[in-house]
Amino acid sequence: MRAAQVGKLEGPDAIEVVEIDEPKAFPGGVVIDVHAAGVAFPDVLMTRGQYQMKPELPFVVGGEVAGIVRQAPEGAHVRPGDRVLALTLLGNAIAEVAVAPVDMVFRLPDNISLQAGAGILFNDLTVHFCLRNRGRLAEGETVLVHGAAGGIGTSTLRMAGALGAGRVIAVVSTEAKAEVARANGATDVVLTDGWLAAVKELTDGRGVDIVLDPVGGDRFTDSIRSLASAGRLLVVGFTAGKIPTVKVNRLLLKNVEVVGAAWGEWVMSHPGYLAEQWAEVEPLLASGKIAPPEPVLFPLEETAAAVASLDNRTAKGKVVVTLR
Repeated sequence: MRAAQVGKLEGPDAIEVVEIDEPKAFPGGVVIDVHAAGVAFPDVLMTRGQYQMKPELPFVVGGEVAGIVRQAPEGAHVRPGDRVLALTLLGNAIAEVAVAPVDMVFRLPDNISLQAGAGILFNDLTVHFCLRNRGRLAEGETVLVHGAAGGIGTSTLRMAGALGAGRVIAVVSTEAKAEVARANGATDVVLTDGWLAAVKELTDGRGVDIVLDPVGGDRFTDSIRSLASAGRLLVVGFTAGKIPTVKVNRLLLKNVEVVGAAWGEWVMSHPGYLAEQWAEVEPLLASGKIAPPEPVLFPLEETAAAVASLDNRTAKGKVVVTLR
């Protein structure tokens, strides 16, 4: 089969499309003919050996797929021929065939394409975990998201209203990205330059209830300043490359919280949680209350460019590699 493989830890440009053997089914594994595979920021880090999980070289990049079941364990909730989306965990996704644990495979709603389905699990379930579990989003609260034109950002814009937010403010770096944010459901959009003053004006000085931050970097302290009383700043990642620090006295000023939100760790340490999430998110997707993503598509041969688009922050929305 063809697959996008990392043979050297030299960044996205080192990804090569190669011919390798198909993976063998393991006990409790579902064999999937992959039509599309999602790309996420951990894939960028893994190409440099900078992610906390480090697969042995060479490895197939990517961690989420959508496709058609070829083989499933007896008694499984999915069967051969089913349209599914799945997590493959540590790589092994951007290939013509993938094997995923049965408890990480879900039927794809009929109203969602395989290409869009490949962009759902990693980002949407991360956002669901952030807002529901770690952010404790209450009905009518205001959510602000940094990097709003990226994968996590557009998922937040698509999902926050369906999960109860009354207002969703997008922070973006350019007018082109502002258009992406509006198309994905932002209530308000502000540019990075001067964003804190703009948010204070939009909220009549009150601030926001939740900040979802996958970016990190220099804006972190201003994110704390942007919070309303009892607000929550959710730390999701550091796509800016710089891990910020916080002076904890700032948390006392308005009784605010800085909260870690590591969805992958939670899934691995809480058996059954992934199925609980899908039981809530799937009906919202199937009913159209949460719109499916409109991914940026790259062919398999351009996987290196797909991953690089997250690295250089040119990606607008979820990035997906197509294989069939």
